[in-house]
This record gives sequence, structure tokens and C-alpha cells, in this order.
Amino acid sequence: MKPVRVATLLWMLLLVPRLGAARKGSPEEASFYYGSFPLGFSWGVGSSAYQTEGAWDQDGKGPSIWDVFTHSGKGKVLGNETADVACDSYYKVQEDIILLRELHVNHYRFSLSWPRLLPTGIRAEQVNKKGIKFYSELIDALLSSNITPIVTLHHWDLPQLLQVKYGGWQNVSMANYFRDYANLCFEAFGDRVKHWITFSDPRAMAEKGYETGHHAPGLKLRGTGLYKAAHHIIKAHAEAWHSYNTTWRSKQQGLVGISLNCDWGEPVDISNPKDLEAAERYLQFCLGWFANPIYAGDYPQVMKDYIGRKSAEQGLEMSRLPVFSLQEKSYIKGTSDFLGLGHFTTRYITERNYPFRQGPSYQNDRDLIELVDPNWPDLGSKWLYSVPWGFRRLLNFAQTQYGDPPIYVMENGASQKFHCNQLCDEWRIQYLKGYINEMLKEPLLSHMQMVTEIVVPTVCSLCVLITAVLLMLLLRRQS
Repeated sequence: MKPVRVATLLWMLLLVPRLGAARKGSPEEASFYYGSFPLGFSWGVGSSAYQTEGAWDQDGKGPSIWDVFTHSGKGKVLGNETADVACDSYYKVQEDIILLRELHVNHYRFSLSWPRLLPTGIRAEQVNKKGIKFYSELIDALLSSNITPIVTLHHWDLPQLLQVKYGGWQNVSMANYFRDYANLCFEAFGDRVKHWITFSDPRAMAEKGYETGHHAPGLKLRGTGLYKAAHHIIKAHAEAWHSYNTTWRSKQQGLVGISLNCDWGEPVDISNPKDLEAAERYLQFCLGWFANPIYAGDYPQVMKDYIGRKSAEQGLEMSRLPVFSLQEKSYIKGTSDFLGLGHFTTRYITERNYPFRQGPSYQNDRDLIELVDPNWPDLGSKWLYSVPWGFRRLLNFAQTQYGDPPIYVMENGASQKFHCNQLCDEWRIQYLKGYINEMLKEPLLSHMQMVTEIVVPTVCSLCVLITAVLLMLLLRRQS
């Protein structure tokens, strides 16, 4: 294995210097678009329950898979930290509201803790009234400050007892338990909450929780666990959407969507068809994995083809990618009132064939390599680089790929680059400025429409005039 790994590393090092040159002098990088956002455009900030609330075992809250994951030994989380206290926001609601008012935001996106509301995860067993009271008071405080709540039902912190009893998202019964939990939330808070997100970044939840084991619940079910988890998450999303649509929408007049995170994938060589295909494949395995079933009724064809072929080569009778029945496809398709989109960075993509004997894995199934340009600004986290132009391209990809749905940007930002005692976030200002600027630029669809409505008629008119002039000259010669 060692010679193979060294050869791969050398090949990557040879490719990297080409990347900057491939896009050097791009007008997209040099220009800055000055303008303003339209009336009604909303600014907001967001958080998630586990990362901010603390009070992990207070007031009837049950344990989550992240509580157990961070408590179970060293080396699983940077600095061996837990979120037992976190930002202590469970006890600092009024202070947080004051900070939000000072930011002059229109919206605040936060997630509900499933185990705080249902300690065992199952509604029929126990509902924690203190949890209901906490979120109800938070929502009221936001509304009294003219801040619209956007509520995420599930941001990774699954009740631990559901993991122990059923294997978490490996079990299809989770879809029904999630629907029951969602119905509780709609019933308790839906009179005031009009924007619901079922899942936040489910791809990371499935890949890092059930493939690599880097996140809770820490399982390493290579090439199988993540696809099964995603399959059940998509079903759970559809269950919650249909439940809202049939029972609550007419009374509450709200919207239900999902929030999907994806980096942009740019081909290393735009003149190489294989690189173009690899970049498209990267996006389909990332965004399309969840968006395509919701907007088109099934997994992207390239996922079915590649995982199916790899599975057959590995001697399996069936694809490792689960299959939706015809009834399930119809049930899932159209279950989103908006598309939430999270985006942070970009990767250059080139094709790389992984032999089936390397074993099943999500990385090998895609047959590609991700690269970065060493000239991209490094923002502290090893995975995060500032590449604003990728944001606009991803927005346009989502817009064209899924039929121009309403898109809400749910996640974007930069981590802290280094520790400092005073306010020092120039890199974050530059990052946000660059990405916001790309969102402000007129969408490519508008430019395409302009080409159709202005340029094409103009060209046609010129063709008619030239033809008329040539015809007149021809007639004069003949006379």
C-alpha cells in the first residue's frame, strides 16, 4: 500500500500548481459588483441546540448521541471538549435576544433538541413540559423583538435511547418516530413558527456518523451505513412534510423545507470531459443525494450507476444504495416548500478510478479526487478556504437543477483563525464580504434570459438586413 499512497501524493502535488494558473486573471475574481439587495431581503444568524444550549442533563432533558460521544473517551473531539455547558444559552435567553437586537437581524435560526422535548425520543412514552416551556418562551421573546424564528427540527443530536434501541438512522422505524416528534413541534409552536427545517446538513450526519465515525454515533459502516441512514432520513423528511401539509398547513400557513450543505466542485481542466463529468458527479453525490429524491423522486442516476457497478464488482447481488419503491418515489417527490442551502468552500475535482478491491466506501464510489489551490486564503480550519466564486456557481446549479425553487441560504461563515483576547476577525469580514458579493451578483439565469431576449433578436434583425442588402446588390448586377 505504501508505494501507491506515495504515488498518489506525488500526482496530487504535480496537479496543484496547475490550479492557480488555470483560473489566473479570471474577470470573476477581479471584479466587484456594487449594488443593493431587493426590498424584503432578510438578514439572519443561526445556531444549533447542542452547540449552544448546555444544560445537557437539566430540567428533564434526556441524553443525546452527542452527549454520549463526547463523554466516552479522549480523542473524539478537539481538546476533548463537551457541550455540557457550551454557550449556556439555556439560561441566557434574554441576553441572547439583546445581542440579536443589537445585530439588527430579521431572522434567527435555531434548532430544537429532540431529547429535551422527548427524553426517550418517543412521544408516546414521555413529553418534557419544561422543554416545551423553554422553546415557547424563546419563540415569544424573538417575536416580541420583531425577529422571525426559523426552526430546525433535527440538527444531529438524536436521542441516545433511539440509537441504543433501534440503531438510530440505520432503522427505518426512525421515520415514524421523527414524524411523531415533528407533529409535537407543529402542535406546540406552529401557531407562531412559520418556517420549519426538517434536517440540517443530513449528508454530514450520515457520512461522518455512519461511515467515518468522526461524528456521533461514531459508527464505521463503510460503504453501507451512510446510504442506509440517508435513505431513512429522506423518508423521515417526507413523513414530516406530509404531516404538516395534511394536518397543519391550512391552520398555520407555514413552510417546511430541508437544509443541505455542499461545497462547489470545479473541474481541474474545463476542456477535459472526464474532469467535467467528475465535477458533476461530485455535486450529485453531495447535493443531489438528498435534493434529487425530493425534487425528482429518486437518487441521481450517476449515483445509482456508480454504486451499483461497484457493488457488483465487489460480489454483491444488490446495490449498496437502497432503492425507493414506486410508491415511495411518488410520496417523497415535491416534499419541500423551499430549499435551504449551506455553503462554505470549493474544491477542484479530477477523475480518479478506485479499484473495487479497495473495499466499499463513499469516497471510492465517486471515482474522483478533491484538490485545493494553495493560493486560496486559509481560514484556520484545515478544510476551509475562502473561494467566493464557488458560492455563486453552486446557487446557480441548485437554481437550474431543481426547477428554480425558493432558496434560503442557511449556513455560511468562517471559523476563528486563531485565539485572540480582543476583536480580531478581519479574515471573517473579508470572507463574508466576498461571499455576499457573489450572492448579490445577478444570477446567470438572468444573463441567459437577457441573451435570449436581446442578443438573439438583434442578431436575427442584422441577418435580415444583411440578406436584404445582398439581395439588392444581386438584383442591380442582373439589371
